[in-house]
Amino acid sequence: MHAREMISSHPHVRGNTNDPLIRCIEECYDCAQTCVTCADACLGEDMVNELVQCIRLNMDCADVCGATGAVATRRSGSNEQVIRAMLQACETACRLCAEECERHAGQHDHCRICAEACRNCEDACRTAQQTMSH
Repeated sequence: MHAREMISSHPHVRGNTNDPLIRCIEECYDCAQTCVTCADACLGEDMVNELVQCIRLNMDCADVCGATGAVATRRSGSNEQVIRAMLQACETACRLCAEECERHAGQHDHCRICAEACRNCEDACRTAQQTMSH
């Protein structure tokens, strides 16, 4: 991913990057892609009726992660209050999705992998929030 290179080249950043926030952006986009794939894999399972909540949380998490990554990436006229709120929402969405996927991880590798991506993103969002001024 080119997030660090792109953000550090932004004229308003001039190389002074928030590395935990950049890690968070990368984890958000990775988690979004993983959740979309997990939802699609759940739809392919014979027991799809037992995975409805997992699919729903996957789709919600993917949307929240994608939006969080986009908002956190923008540097012109940065709105730290909104970024903090997005990071909190993303942390929550990732936690809830991970908890649901962990319930199915023993039966479905895609849920195990997704839970791991969600936990990584949850942690990255929490860490990035700590670097934001209040």
